[in-house]
Amino acid sequence: MAAQFGRRLRKGVTTTAVAAAAVAALAASQAPGVTTDGQGRETTSDTTPSPDETADGAGATGNSPYYTDLPPLNSPNPAPSASTGTGPSGVTEAGIPATVLDAYKKAEAALRESKPGCNLPWQLLAAIGKVESGQARGGRVDADGTTLSPILGPQLDGNGFALIKDTDDGAYDGNSSYDQAVGPMQFIPSTWEWAGRDGNGDGREDPNNIYDAALAAGHYLCRFDWDLSDQDDLDKAILSYNNSTDYLNTVMSWLEYYRKGTHEIPDGSGTLPADRSDDVTVRPSPVTPSVSAPPKPSTRPSTKPTEPSGSGSSKPPADSGSPSTPPGTTPPTPTDTVDHLEDAGTATLTAMAGDAFTERISARAETKAGKAVAKVRIRFTVVGDTDTTFTGGESVATVVTNGSGVAVAPALLAGEKTGPVVVRATVVGRTVKGVAYRATVTERAADTLVRTGTKELTCTPGGEFADAVELKATYKGAVADKVTATATLVTSAEDDTENDKGPYFKDADGKAVRTLSGLTTDADGLLKLPQLYADDTEGTFLLRVTTAGGATLTVKLTVAEPPAETETPASSETPATSPSASPAT
Repeated sequence: MAAQFGRRLRKGVTTTAVAAAAVAALAASQAPGVTTDGQGRETTSDTTPSPDETADGAGATGNSPYYTDLPPLNSPNPAPSASTGTGPSGVTEAGIPATVLDAYKKAEAALRESKPGCNLPWQLLAAIGKVESGQARGGRVDADGTTLSPILGPQLDGNGFALIKDTDDGAYDGNSSYDQAVGPMQFIPSTWEWAGRDGNGDGREDPNNIYDAALAAGHYLCRFDWDLSDQDDLDKAILSYNNSTDYLNTVMSWLEYYRKGTHEIPDGSGTLPADRSDDVTVRPSPVTPSVSAPPKPSTRPSTKPTEPSGSGSSKPPADSGSPSTPPGTTPPTPTDTVDHLEDAGTATLTAMAGDAFTERISARAETKAGKAVAKVRIRFTVVGDTDTTFTGGESVATVVTNGSGVAVAPALLAGEKTGPVVVRATVVGRTVKGVAYRATVTERAADTLVRTGTKELTCTPGGEFADAVELKATYKGAVADKVTATATLVTSAEDDTENDKGPYFKDADGKAVRTLSGLTTDADGLLKLPQLYADDTEGTFLLRVTTAGGATLTVKLTVAEPPAETETPASSETPATSPSASPAT
């Protein structure tokens, strides 16, 4: 990064003292401090994480080149009273083309709804868009957000870049031999295949459309339930996009710059970056000075010098060479040595619908001789008709093998569809024997069922029960939501056949029914049964409720005439005696 800083300062600073101050300011304000993620990885500018320490070693871009230009030193949104340090460069750099800016903000709004815990800021998408393609080449997009001309990265043929053989038959990048990063956010085709989104509602998922690409980038950055308001998670997400600490520092510089202020500018008028990460005048050559390796002829198309492209600019890199590698040959990559994949001890995979699987899938990359192969990208894909996904909602996850050749997939999250689920592990860039894992999603269950009330349930013949039957279901002490249940008026405690008399429910037509199936507990595990009625039969009756998982509860119902009122006996009185008539005389 020091070379980049120096080059930038030479463009705008004329004195040694000012240059030194600017370097100090950049180092203090733009480079992220030393942080450590959950795996103990340092993310300072002089500590490059190894691919197996990130969620996806090749990232969204296949680790394609990117623009290394840094933000201006002056504020993007200077105070009106400021009289110095507010040259036109800062104003221009802070401006984002109107359509591109709108796409970033709409993607943020969509992620706020679908994944609110991610806390994705649109300024992060703007920072990545700046670094990847210079905001779609300064906003050269049509009214729908599609780039006026394709933005393609160099072919990833292992010649100075990663080796990623063609995965899309050239559908996105026009290259049927090797993959190339595509569009304003520079997705490689194999990543776009599962990460692509329709951001502008036209029914298509087009990596060349800024609305689609921005929304896809947002989902990509949020796919592992990362909270981007947390610096550790933010670092992980950015590194997963392109696994380079210099890339992290550059994106963070633009993120902080855009957070201080930005504004809308007309499409096509944005400032185009100049410096790229594969620029040999900036990047020191890894070749030992005493060894000279002739450059290889480039097969990549040239780009007009007056129109810098996105991070997919076709400027060929210098041949790195190696004292032990003959000129003109490419040493085998770790991927080239993989012969097959093996299950790395995955346990039985079973989970209840809606729950996360406690066990995780792991695969081991091996040579033909059975030797472990590190730093190989393994793609885990959930296949078939299922809504089970990896944590974060994606059906595909790419993980790099560690030093033991093992790649551990993210945890699986069971959907609502029950039954078998198949997850397939394959080697990215090779057609070798993979591994198919079988998982099982069982229906939601309860192991305990209790009444929420204690009042006796009584009714008069031909009447209706005044109190409803409400139950609560739990599983291992936790609320059992969305659990199916069946309620039946049974003949007796020993005979669970349906009774033909006594209390009953009513169907939609008002007819008496004594069995209800398809009942479901709510989000709190509660199950409130419909109104109960009674026929003219008196007695004690039983209502039995059974849930998936075997929880059962029997409730007593009583149908009886109300007790007769006791009549108050009339008080005893001595009849009044009429005066005796006097005898006639």
